[in-house]
Amino acid sequence: MKMLIGPFAQILPMTGLPLKGTLQDEQLKVIEKGGIVVDDGKIIAIAEYKLLQQQYPECEISFIDIPMVLLPGFIDCHTHICYDGTRNRDYAMRIAGKSYLEIARAGGGIWDSVTKTRVADIVTLVENTVARANRHIKEGVTTIEVKSGYGLNLESEIKMLRAIQQAGMHTQATLISTCLAAHMKPRDYTGTEEEYLQWILQELLPVLQEEQLTNRVDIFIEETAFSAKAAAGFLQKAMQQGFAATVHADQFSAGGAAVAVAAGALSADHLEASTEKEIALLAKSDTVAVVLPGASLGLGMQYAPARKLLNAGACVAIASDWNPGSAPMGDLLIQAAVMSAAEKLSTAEVLAALTFRAAPALQLKDVGQLIVGYAADLQAYPTGDYRDILYYQGKMKPVMVWKKGEPVQ
Repeated sequence: MKMLIGPFAQILPMTGLPLKGTLQDEQLKVIEKGGIVVDDGKIIAIAEYKLLQQQYPECEISFIDIPMVLLPGFIDCHTHICYDGTRNRDYAMRIAGKSYLEIARAGGGIWDSVTKTRVADIVTLVENTVARANRHIKEGVTTIEVKSGYGLNLESEIKMLRAIQQAGMHTQATLISTCLAAHMKPRDYTGTEEEYLQWILQELLPVLQEEQLTNRVDIFIEETAFSAKAAAGFLQKAMQQGFAATVHADQFSAGGAAVAVAAGALSADHLEASTEKEIALLAKSDTVAVVLPGASLGLGMQYAPARKLLNAGACVAIASDWNPGSAPMGDLLIQAAVMSAAEKLSTAEVLAALTFRAAPALQLKDVGQLIVGYAADLQAYPTGDYRDILYYQGKMKPVMVWKKGEPVQ
């Protein structure tokens, strides 16, 4: 049954905008007093509401009786929401002045989450992931990438990816899984980093393909994780096996973004330590520069140079990095709003980074814009002026969300 939803004070379809580089608010297309017609989960028309009433008299009406602004659903292209336990001890130590290495030596860090997630059963991981995904979708995030990486052995990595797959059946949000077995070399692995990466390629990835658990891999390039040289070889071989690639790059030291670009990775994520060299490489490439303000807030460090990346001509997406260690807040809109003030990002640049500019990082072609034929993933904010969404620094939340045309419960 066709449904006409509206009228909205403003609709921002996020169309007619370039995929890369700077954006001004004046470039945003705004449909005043608009409506949208959905059928079978897809958008079939978007225009001025009264015109749609005339063109689609047979439609069921979902009447909007207060001023609202309609946007595409947000896409969070980098999260770690499948885990068990917290790292509140780490955070307390960090804000008391302890360093990353000091926390790790005291039993904290990624390994702490690995030990807790390994002992959790799959039912617990499914429930945890569904709860976080449901919170996200109610806040307008309709598509969510979810990484493994707190297993770091065959049994636990498979358990995590099965949990993500099962969670996707119990939430209205779309979950897209990524294998991050290359998060760090596990402490209980006695071989070299090269041998561990070879184990992933030979033993783990074929199982993931056989069970169709994911077609994406990620690797953390950092002094405390994997070297640029080892990562380059890993990415090349994983892509030859049919996996798409993304990279944790330039979080604490530069070098990872160059590997991501050379490999043809879909995205390079973090970038807090990127220099002019990495910025130029990303701008000239098709690799999406994914910035993660939640990690900067959680770690008390500088933001990724989003302004410089846009000025250079890069495609910049903003993601939450929701994880138990460095980014436990998990509120994508608050993080983006706070970063926009610090980095001087226009409203158009922020909304683009949360919608259609995040889509290619996940190889998505039917979300992120309100276009006929695209999925009816929608969110509506209780205001008549879209500028209020960032003005309230993320505290204004959508009051209505639709996933494939269905209201989110």
